Amino acid sequence: MQAFLREYSRPLALSVLLHGVLLGSMLLVTFISSQQHLPPVQPLPIDAVVVDSKVLHAAQRAQTERAEQEAARARADAEAKSAAAQADADARAAEEAKTAAAKQAEAEANAANQAKAAEAEDAAKAAAAEQQKAAQAQRRSEADKAAAATQAALDARRAAEARKALEASQAAASRAAEAKQAAEAKQAAEAKQAAEAKQAADAKQAADAKRAAEEHAKQDREAELRRQLADEEHTSAVESGPLRDRYISLLRNKIQNAWIKPPSATAGVDCLVQVTQVPGGEVTGARVTQCNGDAAVRQSIENAVYRASPLPDPPDPALFERNLSLRFRPNE
Repeated sequence: MQAFLREYSRPLALSVLLHGVLLGSMLLVTFISSQQHLPPVQPLPIDAVVVDSKVLHAAQRAQTERAEQEAARARADAEAKSAAAQADADARAAEEAKTAAAKQAEAEANAANQAKAAEAEDAAKAAAAEQQKAAQAQRRSEADKAAAATQAALDARRAAEARKALEASQAAASRAAEAKQAAEAKQAAEAKQAAEAKQAADAKQAADAKRAAEEHAKQDREAELRRQLADEEHTSAVESGPLRDRYISLLRNKIQNAWIKPPSATAGVDCLVQVTQVPGGEVTGARVTQCNGDAAVRQSIENAVYRASPLPDPPDPALFERNLSLRFRPNE
């Protein structure tokens, strides 16, 4: 639209100017017509004849109407001329617009033809490029096919060589496996023989050791029995002799010497006390089981046993007893 206005600006300006002139002319004619006065009507010389006033007025009105009709015809002619001038100007403007439109259409057609020609040229170039690409692609495809064929032949040859190498390797591996299997079988047989010989030797050694252990155990049992018999005979001889009585007397004397007589104790105290000791005479327990005294007497006897620790050693080790039963009679 802007291009159209730039190209046809002068014709449009002339058309607008012409219309303005015509419009001004019409306004001017109208104004002049409205300002003009009809020329005064000169009465015709008449004879001095008396005329009726009604007739005179009718004649004046007819004359006025004719003057108005003449003015109306003049205005109509001016308007017709103005309309004709306007129509002529409109026709010239339309012709100019038609000519401009034709030029614009022709320019657009030329531009469209140029665009079509450019498109056709581009299409031809694209087609040529596509053909060139297709030719290049075909050449590359043929080259790829040739390379693929060469590579396939090379791969086939390599595969054949690989198969031959694999077959040779498998044959060598088979021979090596057979040799290894034979060696392992021989080694296993030798190991079995050695294991059987070792097992026989171990069995003989174990049997000998067992017999020796049984003989040694038998000897140990016999020695232990002889020792036990000797200990029992010795203990029996010691216990039945004066050594045990002397040992018991030593124990009682030490406990009685450690006894602190409580106020509630009466004459004739007679109690049985259980004493537990360890080697060396250390007392680990003292408990009065039977007694004719009260609780204070019982407690005083147990305290005396603890104060007498360690107790005297027996004159013979065979007389030592961990648990002793002693009769406590301080008045004896």
